[in-house]
Amino acid sequence: MSANPIPPLHLYSVPSDTEAAPLAPPKRERPRTAWTADQLMAANFPEPKWAVPGILAEGVSLLAGPPKVGKSWLSLGLALAVAAGGQAFDSVPVQGGPVLYLALEDTPRRLQTRMGKLLGGQPAPAGLTLVTECPPFPQGGTEAIAQWLDRNPDARMVVIDVFAKMRGQAPQGVSAYDADYVSVGYAKRLADHYGIAVVLVHHVRKAGSDDFLTEVSGTNGIAGAADATLVLKRARGQADGILHVTGRDVDEAEYALSFQAASGAWHLLDGPVSDHTVGDTRAAILRYLRAHPGAKPKDMAGELPQVDMDTIRRTCSRMAEAGQLTKDGSGRYFPDTETRTETAQQVSGLSGCPVTSSDQHEHPGQSELELSGLSGADEAERTAE
Repeated sequence: MSANPIPPLHLYSVPSDTEAAPLAPPKRERPRTAWTADQLMAANFPEPKWAVPGILAEGVSLLAGPPKVGKSWLSLGLALAVAAGGQAFDSVPVQGGPVLYLALEDTPRRLQTRMGKLLGGQPAPAGLTLVTECPPFPQGGTEAIAQWLDRNPDARMVVIDVFAKMRGQAPQGVSAYDADYVSVGYAKRLADHYGIAVVLVHHVRKAGSDDFLTEVSGTNGIAGAADATLVLKRARGQADGILHVTGRDVDEAEYALSFQAASGAWHLLDGPVSDHTVGDTRAAILRYLRAHPGAKPKDMAGELPQVDMDTIRRTCSRMAEAGQLTKDGSGRYFPDTETRTETAQQVSGLSGCPVTSSDQHEHPGQSELELSGLSGADEAERTAE
């Protein structure tokens, strides 16, 4: 055994581009934190910056899901797309910029293999920095990430995979809720101060729930401290997963995704989730009724020759019982417009989100007092799912 073991590679060991790096970090003005009511209503605030339009805005986003559902493939794919300025989910245009990816449960070899599949022969973006070791937030991780962000003032996103590796020990004498809230608060201060998206890859509870927010592992303090929560769940039918999204700057929505095993990429499926999570017959009926609301089973029979009349009649009745359709007194069927059509509009409008340079505004966020010592301290030192 060597008397001089190889020291671990930490975030601060990543070499920086000395030619491009500024001599001093850009000065960030202390933001205003108090107004009178009339002053606040008269103020103009820039729109939030989007790492992935419609899904990932600046701030802290939790990306949670059960083991082996593909969270790491999804987060690494998003990191590559944002760093290269390509298309997230193979359909959503994103503006490029530096991305920091903390793959704290991975090895360099595994990361190389995964990126090779995701890139499919395309060149790897130099704007993506990958790190396999970093100290927890309370033990120097906050300062290490801040120093990387100071060296990359145009950064768009930081991904922490997994959050459990960075949260550190809970403060003594506080409740579990407060401990969870504090742990997310480290990432929140970074996100707000630098105006970037910070993604915390996390787990869900074993027990399912009708409310996806309650599935996030830990107390409500985790989801409560985050700006947005994304839960990736397995789905039935044609979709391999459903991404549930809600947040302060993100409209609540759900998106059907397909996982391509050959490339390791997640793709956004067109149309509402219900079209991809029910059987083929139900999906065909839903599509027909959106185009022809108020139709009767006999009307559908002529347009669905692959399905016999009795099957259409029985399926419509079962879908009405399940809340997927509504039926009036004359036997006419309608899609559940309050939930299904609204979701369809949110999904179909996602890929049309404009991505322009206007979202590259300065957003100082948290006060300097809250970030005291964040950038000036010394630099401190997954089986993927």
